[in-house]
Amino acid sequence: MERESMEFDVLIVGGGPAGLSAACRIRQLAEENGSEISVCVVEKGSEIGAHTLSGAVIEDRALAELFPNYKEMGAPLNTPVKADEVFFLTNNQKSFKTPNWMIPKPMHNNGNYIVSLGNVVRWLGEQAEALGVEVYPGFPAAENLIEDGVIKGVITGDMGLDEEGGQTDAYMPGMELRAKYTIFAEGCRGHLGKQLIEQFKLDKDSDAQHYGIGIKELWDIPPEQHQEGLVIHGAGWPLNESSSSGGFFLYHAENNQVVVGLITDLAYSNAHVSPFDEFQRLKHHPVIEKHLKGGKRASYGARAITKGGLNSLPKMTFPGGLIVGCDAGTLDFSKIKGTHTAMKSGMIAAEEVVKALKSDRANDEITEFVKAFENSWVYKDLHNSRNFGPAMHKFGMWVGAAFNYIHHNIFPLPVTLHDTTPDHATMKPASECKKINYLKPDGVISFSKLDSVFIGNVNHAENQPCHLKLKDASIPLGHNLAKWDEPAQRYCPAGVYEIVEDESGEKRFQINSQNCVHCKTCDIKDPAQNITWVTPEGGGGPNYPNM
Repeated sequence: MERESMEFDVLIVGGGPAGLSAACRIRQLAEENGSEISVCVVEKGSEIGAHTLSGAVIEDRALAELFPNYKEMGAPLNTPVKADEVFFLTNNQKSFKTPNWMIPKPMHNNGNYIVSLGNVVRWLGEQAEALGVEVYPGFPAAENLIEDGVIKGVITGDMGLDEEGGQTDAYMPGMELRAKYTIFAEGCRGHLGKQLIEQFKLDKDSDAQHYGIGIKELWDIPPEQHQEGLVIHGAGWPLNESSSSGGFFLYHAENNQVVVGLITDLAYSNAHVSPFDEFQRLKHHPVIEKHLKGGKRASYGARAITKGGLNSLPKMTFPGGLIVGCDAGTLDFSKIKGTHTAMKSGMIAAEEVVKALKSDRANDEITEFVKAFENSWVYKDLHNSRNFGPAMHKFGMWVGAAFNYIHHNIFPLPVTLHDTTPDHATMKPASECKKINYLKPDGVISFSKLDSVFIGNVNHAENQPCHLKLKDASIPLGHNLAKWDEPAQRYCPAGVYEIVEDESGEKRFQINSQNCVHCKTCDIKDPAQNITWVTPEGGGGPNYPNM
């Protein structure tokens, strides 16, 4: 069967905050100018918002620029932050509440909102469609369409392939979606963005990108425990006990719900670390457990975050397209926020694309984006926080925190720190690492991976090719197991990877791809860089209801 083809002025890959903001802004400008610009958004999730997961406390700065009357329009920003607390936890079940004056200024949340980012994205999708954007959920962009060194669009994934890649009776080839310009906004570690960065050498002048794995649960709690608008962040135990870094969050949202999660820095070195199990034991600390006790888990999910900041940003333009949002790495790590920066980067891309189209340009490189981005508040914020992550990596938590406090609260330090070691290269051999005895989950506060995946509404079509590709199938048992005790068994928060033995004692590496929550941690952290995440059949993965 031949591939069908559709053509647009602008194609946007990814229906998240950056992609939908770009789409809305293009159509707004087209209406203002009286021009007709066709815009298409493709999204791999079964619906807009199905794969969206974030804490989330957001700044409304970009949203207010995009839709100044967003409140009257019904945007789901219903819970303003009313109280803001930061804790340091210790392994003796004690804690230290940080005085307000000791907290770096970017971490303050006055004027921000606790939201379900999935619901914000769903709302943005409605606005995009109302503005005339064609939005296609369930259509994963599987391949870049490159001709003569220029991005011309993408090819969506084939449907109806069996496990061996053969065509079934339900086979339908993917479509060619062509455009004058293509904006890539896939979110963290986008699989096409990763290819573009490599092919066009977009990161040749950048530091290595850095990531964290964020694991989150949504809880329904008794009304008498609910403190709507309370925001809690913190660090310390349990990650410091395993020589890891990161931090936790707990937010009292609307409707008697609490969101709780842990971000584990993927630069950790101990091969025995399991971010999922670190999160489960975190919840038993009194600072956290008192908010959850008597409640019931409603949902679970996990997603990697791109947190290298300004120093790790790749070049964001190339012939025929741009890469924006967390696909590029615009998150402001000092604020632990990336939604407003992702949205603004998409809006800047939209404005420059419209200018190019108005000048009858197509498929060239929009180099003007660079200056527009550098003149924006996004760049200024990222420049101000450029040392936040590198300071923590280089100096450790206490000295790094002191460095950041001085820089943000007293006077800016005129230095730029660099962290050039990629996260996958930081892991030590298992024999050199302290083993960690994780407690068995109690089924009340802590849970197993499989129970968690179940309430994440994770599903993939039966009998399809595995979307977790091994470059060399011998490496997990032949190399990773001996050196690192095959860490995929632990860094994956969904139980996708297992070492199983048959009756004779022979071991094999098993990939339970049905469990995959599309967090991309395996693609990032595998020390042999042997695992490549590609798009599964359209609509597969989690279906987050309110995350």
